[in-house]
Amino acid sequence: MRIDSPTVGVIVPMYNAERTIGATLESVSSQTYSELDIVVVNDGSTDTSAAIVAEHASRDTRIRLVHQKNSGVAAARNFGAALTTAEFLAFIDADDLWAPSKIAQQVSALLAGGSMAGLAYCWFAMIDAEDRVFSMDNRPLVEGRVLQLMCRNNFVGNGSSMMLRRTAFLAAGGFDPSLRLQNAQGCEDMLMCMRVAEQFEFRVVPQYLVGYRMTNTNMSSDVRQMLRSCEIVFTEFREKYPEFGGDLDAHLIDMMEWLVVRALVGGRVLPAGELMRRLVVLAPRMTLSRLPSMLDTYCRARLVPQWAKAGWRRMRNAEPRPPYHEMAW
Repeated sequence: MRIDSPTVGVIVPMYNAERTIGATLESVSSQTYSELDIVVVNDGSTDTSAAIVAEHASRDTRIRLVHQKNSGVAAARNFGAALTTAEFLAFIDADDLWAPSKIAQQVSALLAGGSMAGLAYCWFAMIDAEDRVFSMDNRPLVEGRVLQLMCRNNFVGNGSSMMLRRTAFLAAGGFDPSLRLQNAQGCEDMLMCMRVAEQFEFRVVPQYLVGYRMTNTNMSSDVRQMLRSCEIVFTEFREKYPEFGGDLDAHLIDMMEWLVVRALVGGRVLPAGELMRRLVVLAPRMTLSRLPSMLDTYCRARLVPQWAKAGWRRMRNAEPRPPYHEMAW
């Protein structure tokens, strides 16, 4: 690492996150990398989120709270990024968690990669509302020029996993607020990654340095909106790169499979049924072959009754994992 350690701007978009923002900020403040400029963007919250942030800011002077009228996650991230001059930008949703070495390892990866390394990502563990890990299936090792691979699979996974060089962020045009205007929020992270991949290389830190929370209230729980968002993003890249059409088709099927599980976890049976019918029409054999995996993810998620989860673990000879912060990363 350089002697003059570069500042990392940490942008935290927040909307009515009083249940989780405290733990999120604790995980940010506890980073082993100290050169942080932490900007929490209050996106029109009506709960006590702002007061919780103010209390944390009184103990960590690197944290500052700014406000905007409710404009969506893309606008909030862009607003926060514009308020810091940091060379590197990291984003964390107000319900996710970081392991202590997350920032340090990603800064090292980007510095080692040189100016053309525009994005560093890490692995993420999926956690429930009580911070307990229920999935650690994400283990990509993709680096370098990755545009076609991003068209096939969003291996970065979520916005809390990535760090961007500011030059890459600006070259991609920032996060795209037009998805919200089309009632299609949800794939802003993937769109950013795909646009960065057009011009820059990626680097990976192969450790589970993010606890990505899946609950009924975060944006990805609106599966119809997420699917619209995904289809809009894929349309842009089909037009730009028709040679990647097959990759985008396969990616869409994977996304629909994930959204079926996501809907079921949230108790949204009708949207899950709609998506499952579309999946069966598009790829009947593949859908049937993946049912056990979909059931496995569903049974490990928070909203399944404890007795059912225990029975499924016994069938799989699996032990429940501890809360994310107790795991040794």
